[in-house]
Amino acid sequence: MSQPINQSGMDQQGMGILERRRIEAEILKPVYEEMAARLGDAMAQEILGAAIVKAATAAAAAFAGSEPNGTSLRSFADLQPLWTKDDALRLEVKRQDETGFDYDVTRCRYAEMYREMGLSHIGHLLSCNRDAVFCTGYDPRITMERTQTIMQGASHCDFRYRFDPKAG
Repeated sequence: MSQPINQSGMDQQGMGILERRRIEAEILKPVYEEMAARLGDAMAQEILGAAIVKAATAAAAAFAGSEPNGTSLRSFADLQPLWTKDDALRLEVKRQDETGFDYDVTRCRYAEMYREMGLSHIGHLLSCNRDAVFCTGYDPRITMERTQTIMQGASHCDFRYRFDPKAG
């Protein structure tokens, strides 16, 4: 599940992240269901969440390592098309400068896909759970705040990234 993604938002087979997440979810669904049956839903979610965090941190480090000029909030924001490819997310950018990148997601096809797959109860673990650790794993000077998500029933997701050049 660690196939490198290029700047066009596709892996080496031409697959975008939305499709990758669908395939990952198809694989993880029976694993999660078996863990929940044996260990209970809370423990299964804890295990799945921890594994996804580790995967997101590793992916972030790989992206950061491929930045020829080092990481910044701008280079981080430049990655956004990887997640919006195939109309996966619709964004309204509120702010984008050297220290802040703020946007609202007004449509999330990831959430729609997990609902269709019967995985809405763990969709936040499969996707949303990655966001904050990904930005910090990419560059420890970047932090994210989000108070709501479409995945958990809100009208939009509110992403607020901050860059502190003195941190990290």
